[in-house]
Amino acid sequence: MPTIKRFAGCKLSVYGPDHGPPHFHIVGPDFSALVEIATLRVIEGDVRRAADAMAWASENRDVLLNAWNALNPGRR
Repeated sequence: MPTIKRFAGCKLSVYGPDHGPPHFHIVGPDFSALVEIATLRVIEGDVRRAADAMAWASENRDVLLNAWNALNPGRR
C-alpha cells in the first residue's frame, strides 16, 4: 500500500491488488475514504477533512492512475 502523498491530517494511498474501479484511499486519524480517480466521486467514507488531499488529487489524477495501473495490472 504505497503512500502517494502525505498531508497534515491524512495520507493518500493506492493499494494493490485492489478491486475496481480505479480509486485511491484517504486515511486520517479518525476517518477514511475511497475516491474514484476518474471522477473524484467518493465511493465510501467522508472527505470533509481532506480538502487538501482532494485538491491535490484533482491536479494529479495521472499520477494516481499510473500508481493504480502499476499495482493492479489488468484491473480497470
